[in-house]
Amino acid sequence: MNYLQQAYKGENEAWKVILTVLVVSGLFIGNLIFFLFFSDGFDVVEEQKKLLRMIPSKNFWLAFNLMPFAFLLLFLFLFVKFLHKRSIVSLTTARDKIDWRRAFFSFGLIVAITLVLFAISYFSDSSQLELQIDPVKFSILVIVSLILFPLQIGLEEYLFRGYLMQQIAIVVKNRWFPLIITSVLFGVLHAANPEVKEMGPVIMMFYIGTGLLLGIMTLMDDGLELALGFHFGNNLMAALLVTSDWSAIQTDAIFKNTAEQATNHISEILIPVLVVYPIILFILSKKYRWKHWKTKLLGTVEEPPKEDYKIIGE
Repeated sequence: MNYLQQAYKGENEAWKVILTVLVVSGLFIGNLIFFLFFSDGFDVVEEQKKLLRMIPSKNFWLAFNLMPFAFLLLFLFLFVKFLHKRSIVSLTTARDKIDWRRAFFSFGLIVAITLVLFAISYFSDSSQLELQIDPVKFSILVIVSLILFPLQIGLEEYLFRGYLMQQIAIVVKNRWFPLIITSVLFGVLHAANPEVKEMGPVIMMFYIGTGLLLGIMTLMDDGLELALGFHFGNNLMAALLVTSDWSAIQTDAIFKNTAEQATNHISEILIPVLVVYPIILFILSKKYRWKHWKTKLLGTVEEPPKEDYKIIGE
């Protein structure tokens, strides 16, 4: 059985799927509704600055923002285990057990690429980067990030590339539609981030493109491991390396971008999506010997014979 077919190992009544999605994605839906209907005159960046002046530290603010993801991830796991009656392994991979070496490889790959690209940018022009490292605050930031970012990215990956992609696939019986719709949803539900206001709607191309990258990883590799590692590495670097007043989450990073507002150069958004991401997919495809791209990305999803799977608990 391939990764998308893993959903057949559980109970998939419509009400169970709807309940799970509503409860687990409530935070994303709430943010989007506020952004669409109640955000006129609401300056996200300015409100964030006010909140930062009221709270003990940026590290506290980071932990406060990430903690809800931990509870929502727990809810998702509980719904999958007890409502859908299937294992967390089946939500993670088509392999017999989770291959954490894959996650570590993709984590290391994106960290290395990020550091190289940052070094090139820094030595080319560092006029808007200010070294602000505070050893104590940075150490706390590292600890908070290592503990809570896996839970934050875990929720997003298990929800979008895991639960939703699998559930949509067994309804529409194909692979391309779940890939596209979950990638678009992933992008749209980031629309309330301060970067969108600062850089404009063009930044949505980056969010949706990232969703496509992670979805392609998942389908080609028959599991979430690579997407989990990549997403964690990406978010960890974003938190530790450079912060700014218009970042989605303020941190005590090593550097601060002192520009009053984000640049909106299309090239800075498109280069990662059109150049870096294909290179990453090429590297992964060679290492893990991906084949049959057309079938894995555009093929059908068929229910396997009953004898090929068993509902947990039967």
